Amino acid sequence: MTKDWEDRVAAAWATFDDYPEERAAEFRAVIDALVAELPDDSPLGPFEQACAWDSTGRSDKAVPLYREALARGLDGYRGRRAKIQLSSSLRNVGQPEEGVKLLTPELDAPSDELDDAVRATLALCLSSLGRDREGLSLVLGALAPHLPRYQRSMANYARALVNP
Repeated sequence: MTKDWEDRVAAAWATFDDYPEERAAEFRAVIDALVAELPDDSPLGPFEQACAWDSTGRSDKAVPLYREALARGLDGYRGRRAKIQLSSSLRNVGQPEEGVKLLTPELDAPSDELDDAVRATLALCLSSLGRDREGLSLVLGALAPHLPRYQRSMANYARALVNP
């Protein structure tokens, strides 16, 4: 993978909104062409393809590709993205418990800009399992630091939802 390849992938994703639903296959073909340039064992290939399937409404096609990318060693920022997106896709295909198992350890991972996405996606998975209070606690906890006021109160309310 080169900076040029990364730039072309970013440029392809920047055009995503130019592809209406009926042209989803065209967008996936753009991504597939870029993936074809990668070594066969690259974890980036299945990751980018999973993202393309997922973004065009096909979580069922994305799940095995996210799993493949992670199995091939996708880590770091993209690995965390893959876990978030895989968990969301698992929820979409009726397997939210797997999403909870995948994302729960991410709550203790080193902090980055994806922390709130981890919590939001985990909250959705928990809600799909009927664990709404836990999900709401995560969302309120993620929201609290962004509020101009009431940060401490909201953080306390978030904790009280799961630890009355």
